[in-house]
Amino acid sequence: MKNLTAVMALGLAGSLSLAAPVSAQETLRFMTGPQGGAWVPIAGALKNIWERAIPGITVQTLPGAGVANVRGIGGGRASVAFGNSISTVDGIAGNAPFPEKVSNVCNIGSLYPQWFQVIALADSGINRIEDMRGRPIALQPRGNTAEVVTQHILQAAGMSYSDVRASFQSSYTDAVGLLRDGHAQVFTLGTTIPASSVMDLASARQMRIIDLAPYVERMRAINPGYQGEALPANTYPQQQGTPVQITYTAHLITNCDRNEEQVYQMVKLLWDNVDTLRNIVSAMRNSTPATAAADIGVPMHPGAARFYREAAAR
Repeated sequence: MKNLTAVMALGLAGSLSLAAPVSAQETLRFMTGPQGGAWVPIAGALKNIWERAIPGITVQTLPGAGVANVRGIGGGRASVAFGNSISTVDGIAGNAPFPEKVSNVCNIGSLYPQWFQVIALADSGINRIEDMRGRPIALQPRGNTAEVVTQHILQAAGMSYSDVRASFQSSYTDAVGLLRDGHAQVFTLGTTIPASSVMDLASARQMRIIDLAPYVERMRAINPGYQGEALPANTYPQQQGTPVQITYTAHLITNCDRNEEQVYQMVKLLWDNVDTLRNIVSAMRNSTPATAAADIGVPMHPGAARFYREAAAR
């Protein structure tokens, strides 16, 4: 009887374990971007959306940047991250600034256009990139896509960092602080428009937006993902005309081997709550699942691909 009781107890325990739902807690490490850009508030919104709706996950947001985020996903140090199309493609191909090919990086979906902008103090006498020679400029640390684009715009003008006095700042906010105090005359950034950091500078100093039209074709020779787009009129106070800036695509990336159902749910929740994201960044006002599914040269995660197929069929 004692043995029978023991067997029955084991059987009951086994049946209870099979019936219990599997809800192991998982922390998703979400690499974002520098303070003053759009990625930080969007990540905060997605964290709230995903944690509220997907059982068993916690989202930990971390600072990051376009190049560093691709490395973070490829190296397994992050679960999800923002990326810039030009940098992600370079990472997968092993092009500079990546020393080798990055693997296990998949697209979740394109979000909106990014604008690389070059802003100078109005009294600096800087009207073109060549005028920056010998001048103090503020830019982001290495590992930020905008820093790589800054190298490229200098290259397109026949220059390099050795021709300017570069100051690498941890955020756009810090870069604006240097211009406001007169310690720098130019800063570069890559984010949505209007950028809050540029608006902050315009409230404190007279500024000029450098027209990058003369450099577009040379930039495209460096990376064909670059485009030249006219900055819409009145995007910023003090803006004169519609100066051309450099654009590329912001998107979300994850590990290619991440659970398909989990990624499907993350993407579905993003688009179910897209109005929340549009309230944070107006650049997403024209974004749809169809635009998100566009081929940007980065393989689509199977979970995301399933969502976009279903969305297209509706």
